[in-house]
Amino acid sequence: MLGMLLSATVMLSGCVSMVAAEGGLQTLEQQADGQEQVADAGEMQVPRNVILIIGDGMGVPQVYASVVGAIGNNSAFLRFPYSGFSRTYSRNHYRTDSSAGGTALTTGQKVDNYHVNWGPDSTRYNTIFDDAIAAGMSTGFVVTSSVLDATPASTYGHVPYRKMFDTLSLQMAQCQHSVMIGGGGKYFRPENRKDGLAPLDTLASRGYTVVYSLDSMNRFRGDRLVAFLYDGDPDKAPARGNMLTQGAKKAIAMLNRNENGFALMIEGSQIDWACHNNDTAYLRAELADFEQMLHAVLDFAQRDGHTLVVVTADHETGGVTLPDGNIEQGRNEVKFLWGSHTGCMVPVFAVGPGAHYFSGIQQNTDIPMKIRWLMEL
Repeated sequence: MLGMLLSATVMLSGCVSMVAAEGGLQTLEQQADGQEQVADAGEMQVPRNVILIIGDGMGVPQVYASVVGAIGNNSAFLRFPYSGFSRTYSRNHYRTDSSAGGTALTTGQKVDNYHVNWGPDSTRYNTIFDDAIAAGMSTGFVVTSSVLDATPASTYGHVPYRKMFDTLSLQMAQCQHSVMIGGGGKYFRPENRKDGLAPLDTLASRGYTVVYSLDSMNRFRGDRLVAFLYDGDPDKAPARGNMLTQGAKKAIAMLNRNENGFALMIEGSQIDWACHNNDTAYLRAELADFEQMLHAVLDFAQRDGHTLVVVTADHETGGVTLPDGNIEQGRNEVKFLWGSHTGCMVPVFAVGPGAHYFSGIQQNTDIPMKIRWLMEL
């Protein structure tokens, strides 16, 4: 019965989505049939909202370091009832970069490294955020990097090279997100651009309020917000304060006004940077900051009851391992293999309507396909 219901839902959407599996391709209907024993009628509720949370560079060791560091059972990761793994390789490399990884998580397509929503023959891929907007939902993102970095760019941009900041800023200024929070404000002023254009003026002409501080962000009461909280990249944790948690709360409060629902991407960007630097103290601070944000998001989702929350990573960074530690003291001994990405699978956590479909080993491209299907986009 469940298989028949899911088949009808997929066919009504106009296509049968495919889920890549180790032994071949599997339809979502077939996958659902295989999960009948863990699914019940209550779990078939269609989520109204989705929050996709990305810990950039966050592999299993980083997650476990965070779990131990939270001491006891206080880690937000322990609040997720479902978990799995994501395979992260890009279209042209065993080790993905953040642009190809972000593209996979927002479009459901594998692309070459350094490409943002850009495929062969200059194909431009639609994202789950494009689909949400077309369905009348509100969208946005919150990051601890520049708003033009690879992961936030994968929610709105289309470029063959992730460092095309002049182009990406123009694309962001023309996108339909309701709220965008991060750093990188300098790229929107003409004096810092090769083309001399002013995307800041474009944002203003389209009805966005641009603010430059957490206080101004929190006091904003309108419908379209861009918060450039840093001119360049944001500070490391804890120097930037609770920018990530406050940004997440603000974005949720704004987007949740839409009765049609919302789609939000939140990124803990600097977990990746800490691992590139092989800096254990930096990593611990970023993980603690990520935990605080996760608790805030999960508290909202628990109250709301209609929000699907999916947490994953674009890739693992640093080849992190934890050879020793102390559970009672919340201490991890952290070792790094090197200063770049690895091809390891990364964890996936989910809670909310449809969360059980994110269990098991899946392709990174499966995640947005499942979100599309569950939300009937």
